[in-house]
Amino acid sequence: MTILFVNKFLFPRGGDFVYMHALAQGLQQMGHEVHYFGMQHPDNVVARGEEKFLPRWMDFNDLHRGEQLEAVARLFGVGEVRRLMCKALDEWKPQVVVLNNIHSYLSPIVAQLAKQRGCRVIWTLHDYKLLCPTYLLRCRGERCEACLTRPSAVISRKCMKESLPASVLAWAESTFWSKKRLSEWTDLFICPSRFLHGMMLKAGFKEEQLCVLPNFVSHEKAAFIRNIGGREREEGAYAYIGRLSEEKGIEPLLRVASNLPYKLYIAGSGPLEEELRKKYTAPNILFLGKIAAEEVVRLMKRVHFCVAPSVCPDNCPLSVLESMACGTPVLGRRVGGIPDLLTASSLNRLFETDAEMASSIHELFTQSLSIPEREVLSCETLQHFSAERYLQTYLPLLTDI
Repeated sequence: MTILFVNKFLFPRGGDFVYMHALAQGLQQMGHEVHYFGMQHPDNVVARGEEKFLPRWMDFNDLHRGEQLEAVARLFGVGEVRRLMCKALDEWKPQVVVLNNIHSYLSPIVAQLAKQRGCRVIWTLHDYKLLCPTYLLRCRGERCEACLTRPSAVISRKCMKESLPASVLAWAESTFWSKKRLSEWTDLFICPSRFLHGMMLKAGFKEEQLCVLPNFVSHEKAAFIRNIGGREREEGAYAYIGRLSEEKGIEPLLRVASNLPYKLYIAGSGPLEEELRKKYTAPNILFLGKIAAEEVVRLMKRVHFCVAPSVCPDNCPLSVLESMACGTPVLGRRVGGIPDLLTASSLNRLFETDAEMASSIHELFTQSLSIPEREVLSCETLQHFSAERYLQTYLPLLTDI
């Protein structure tokens, strides 16, 4: 079978690529032919030598003069993305096209073109873009579901960057790529959490086009976790691993951590990094910046637990899965798909308010876990969220008519 994977980024900028690449590698090892379609970039780790099929790099947050019109055109599937996707489809003739994070930079035109050529189209949803023009089900720092039933709410509430022009453009994009059109071009939407599945139903998507399938720990990551062995836990240390942005709840965590005696490691980068480094200078808070995947595993093995304080309804965060795979419990906010992951083990904890987060941190440090307990958490996670198990469920979805 020939499978074309589509993602706007073809390098590890986020969990969408990490997931896609691991899945594609697993399918390749099973004998399937795999190709990729996304934007050109010097950091791309796939599609090397196939740049002639890839649209050029564009960063909507840093547009040069003269790029604004091209950026708007991309939102609506006009220009080189359409032309090059047709070229890629005609060259590789895939039976299946697997979509991931495609909006804005590539646009759902890729789904339409694939369906027109008779491809089976599978779309793994990594965020809430099909439900919320701003991706996050949030507006001005608060939970918001208004656009599920009234898409024009993004204009009246000025949800996109608190800007009327940006919100009108976001509304136009979501209206142009309507639920009806996307459903016609997509055979199956994969929801990594029951929460997202419920939101898709609430927005009017058909249940027969939805499938709940949580993410997995890749072969490579699982092997590294096993081979690195046990590490001595650092006394009084915990960690946050992820993007440093408002929706991830990093600042509420830092406010709590500033008043606690425990050492907090912050691994990751993002738009708030410089501001947070200046604002939170307590000696027990250590900013590590973006570190290599292997170092992330070593950090997870070293700390007592990790924190997932996201204030937006995260889908199925890989950092949570990988922490548990390392035998390290997770303290997570009760939002989105996080509870589904954490209730599998009594070693994990959930919280709702920031005050509850602070008390839970105290409690977790008084919880003395034995090596066998951590090994059980690791083994159960690696087994339940294994690449092998995922592929067993995923493969039939590629051919189910």
